[in-house]
Amino acid sequence: MTYTVYGAVRSRTFRVLWLLQELGLAYSHVPAGPQSDEIRKVSPLGKIPVLIDGDAVLRDSTAILTYLADKHGGFTHPAGTIPRARQDAWTFRILDEVESLLWTASKHTFVLPEAERVPAVKPACAAEYSRNIARIMEEAEGPYLMGTAPLVPDILLGHCGTWAQVAKFPDGGTAFSDYLSRLHARPAFRVAAGA
Repeated sequence: MTYTVYGAVRSRTFRVLWLLQELGLAYSHVPAGPQSDEIRKVSPLGKIPVLIDGDAVLRDSTAILTYLADKHGGFTHPAGTIPRARQDAWTFRILDEVESLLWTASKHTFVLPEAERVPAVKPACAAEYSRNIARIMEEAEGPYLMGTAPLVPDILLGHCGTWAQVAKFPDGGTAFSDYLSRLHARPAFRVAAGA
């Protein structure tokens, strides 16, 4: 079985490529950008990433990560268990407290039409991001969020940390820098980054 992943590497598509590498799965990659004609053939809204699995077309990076982890039994706790509920809580928290701030700052930097941008929102996003990362690191249960092995929420937070560096957000402190270094040192991360 070979999956097809659509989307530019420097986007949420990276998360999908990284997890596919971690799981050792075969895939082909179409590095099309958002809103491109190529993407609109598989994603009417022009959004990336997109995963093709046979006749199924999946959109949204977190949904794709969860699907792949569940299907292949890696980077996740089993559905219907308390550890999985806790894992899902981390996932939703990262989307709410970290990614949403990065996305808001991005929209007001280059995504929205210039007349709709409010640059003054970016420092508030960066300050809240810094506070939220500090609390997340205080609650982490080991070298990764839930202990000694990375899971789907670590893929999300690792990607967001890289995104924050590009966006010139605060570094998140020593604990977060060490956490990102562990993730960035993983062979699958390095292969996906060079995809």
